[in-house]
Order: sequence, then C-alpha cells, then structure tokens
Amino acid sequence: MNNTRLSRRARSISLLSAGGDCALPDACVNYVPGFLTPKTADGVFDSLIKQVEWHQPKIKLFGKTFLSPRLSAWYGDAGAIYSYSGLVNQPLPWLPALQVLRRRLKNEWEWNPNAVLVNWYRDGQDSMGWHSDDETELGHEPTIASISLGASRRFLLRHQKDKHMPIYELVPEHGSLLIMAGSTQKFWRHSVPKSTHAVGQRVNLTFRLVRTMQGIF
Repeated sequence: MNNTRLSRRARSISLLSAGGDCALPDACVNYVPGFLTPKTADGVFDSLIKQVEWHQPKIKLFGKTFLSPRLSAWYGDAGAIYSYSGLVNQPLPWLPALQVLRRRLKNEWEWNPNAVLVNWYRDGQDSMGWHSDDETELGHEPTIASISLGASRRFLLRHQKDKHMPIYELVPEHGSLLIMAGSTQKFWRHSVPKSTHAVGQRVNLTFRLVRTMQGIF
C-alpha cells in the first residue's frame, strides 16, 4: 500500500483525552475536563438555551453569502465589537451565567475576557468549517477559552503550513474547558465537522479579549 496516499483523516490521532497540556508544535493548548461539575454544567446549558438571543446570521466566504451552519450570539462589554466572515457583532449585555464563567476564568487563569461568542449546535448537521480565530480585534497571539456544554462533538486541529502533520482530534466533554493561546491561531486551524451519527444539542462558549475597543472614551 502506498502510504503517501493515506488521507489526513486516516492519520488523525486522539488529542488530550486525559486532559492537560498538549505538546503541539507552534501552539499552546490546554484541555481541562470537569472544569464545571455535571450539575453546574447542566444548569448553565439549560439557562443559555432559554435566555440567549439566538440568531442564524449570514456569513461571507470566498465571495459568497451563506447562512451560518449554527446559531450564535455575541455578548460582552460595551465597545467589544467583533468582526468575522463579513459579520460585525455588536455585544449584547452579559447574561448572569456568562458573567459567572467570566469571573472563574479571571480568578483561576488570571485572564479577563471581555466578550464571548455563544454557539448552539442543534444536531449533527450544524457545524463549523476550518478557520483560525485571528481577527485583528483580538491582537497578537490571542487567547481563546472554549467551554463545551451538552453533547460531545469532534473538534479537529490542523497545522496551516506543515501538510505532513496529522490532523489532531479532541472530543470535548460536557463541562470541559479548552484553552488555545500563544501562536496557536497563527499556525493552526480548527473545525467542528458535521456528524453522520445522531448527536444531541451542544452549546459552545468561546471567551475572547477584544483589544480594539470601540465607542469607549
């Protein structure tokens, strides 16, 4: 068999299943299962499904306009305006559950985000394609703190330049925390692919620090 014809997927390996630091080249990734207790995670999941002002925005990719393949909402401090894929997101006022999680990140990780993108994957057909969170508003080497709630979905990481490196896979569990920092967004892309299997609902929170604040004087 010609090994050079093996697909990236065939060479994918499990990543950080036990939690902890990941020795990925050109990256700083940390996975923390059980960041929230099951009871707390259940409560946050239920409250966000009911309270978030969900919408399905139109995004621009390669000059074409599509409906976003998931529902989302942007919450944060006044002036934390965030743009991606042709969208300009004006922050909604913080919900209490989001504020609690923000304080935990500040107290336990000494990092104080000022906004969060909330995403709702309603079933296996909701997804997100390959991308990096490297928008100008996030500054140089941004930190992204991702909290997963609900059903587990595959999360893939692919190096942007080294085509011989395998795709790495993680399946974040309910109540887990994934932090991507340092040069991760510069050298790596990530995605949440569609699932051909029946999966439940997942809510994902990606906390960010918008460094180019607008409308604040």
